[in-house]
Amino acid sequence: MLQRCLDLLAPALERPGAVVVDCTLGLGGHSEALLTRFPEARLIGLDRDKEALRLSGERLAPFGDRATFVHAIYADLAEVLDGLGLPSVQGILFDLGVSSMQLDEADRGFAYAQDAPLDMRMDQTTGISAAEVLNTYAPGELVRILRQYGEEKQAKRIVSAIVREREKAPFSNSARLVELIRDALPQAAKRTGGNPAKRTFQALRIEVNGELSGLERAIPAAVDRIAVGGRIAVLSYHSLEDRLVKQVFSAGATSTAPPGLPVVPEKYQPKLKLLTRGAELPTEEEIAENRRAAPARFRGVERIREARL
Repeated sequence: MLQRCLDLLAPALERPGAVVVDCTLGLGGHSEALLTRFPEARLIGLDRDKEALRLSGERLAPFGDRATFVHAIYADLAEVLDGLGLPSVQGILFDLGVSSMQLDEADRGFAYAQDAPLDMRMDQTTGISAAEVLNTYAPGELVRILRQYGEEKQAKRIVSAIVREREKAPFSNSARLVELIRDALPQAAKRTGGNPAKRTFQALRIEVNGELSGLERAIPAAVDRIAVGGRIAVLSYHSLEDRLVKQVFSAGATSTAPPGLPVVPEKYQPKLKLLTRGAELPTEEEIAENRRAAPARFRGVERIREARL
């Protein structure tokens, strides 16, 4: 959905001196496209993964000082912009979820299709691993995580098996967890929704990286720091992310005036304009080109008024 991101951001980034923030730099694919299409724009790339920053830095080296790289999580967007002396920017892009590099590196533990250490940290220099979550969290907390972040209906059954098995030996690798989940689920649950381990792995990844709590800070910060006429584009990959983005965008695009006012004062008027009709889905062609785009949901907004949210 790269082209849609570029087209949505274009009216804001075609202005001389425009600054765009790629909040999820990854391997730099989106950033390279942004710098190429908008030759007068400056880019700030954020990523919590130091290896991603190194690789994207090599990729974007031809653009020289037009690209600035920051080792940070998107939850710290406001602090990053403050540190760079930027009160506002013209474009902000979020491509949420796990990067292809992280999925494809076996030793990161994100993929349930291959055996690997249960790490799942996007920034391997800090935080606890997925193995530590499985081995140390109380059963009730594990059930909550699987239900809330993985929308796993069989959370209690899976957690009972995890607790029983971790008493025999702590978890360290993904293959053992995948096998445990397959054995724990009833046959009917195995016949729908793809790999039965998918929801548990998603839940663990979100917990390990604090993804939703970070997004709860990042999206309002993006709305607060986008300039009037500036635009925000978000690609999310599961319903929890998309729901959070929708709520913030919808609130900003809604009048807060008390009912019955004959004239709505400016302070009550919407601060955002929705640029997408609901969440846009990838086309069949986009999915054929990149199967990992299948669950993507795309939303965009424009800032239309100065007042802070």
